[in-house]
Amino acid sequence: MPIKSDAQRRAVAKYNAANYERVELRLEKGKKDVVKAHAEGHGESLNGFINRAIVETMERDQEG
Repeated sequence: MPIKSDAQRRAVAKYNAANYERVELRLEKGKKDVVKAHAEGHGESLNGFINRAIVETMERDQEG
């Protein structure tokens, strides 16, 4: 759903600032498209896939 007004844009930015943290990720050129296609092929967004990969890796590391 696109943001339609400046007030709505400010409200979304305020919500995001209060509830999320940002992390910059750098990939080699062309790799983003590969990862994004993989995520979408499994019904996930790029962000959702990266978050799941982090959580699953951390859980695996805790076990071993």
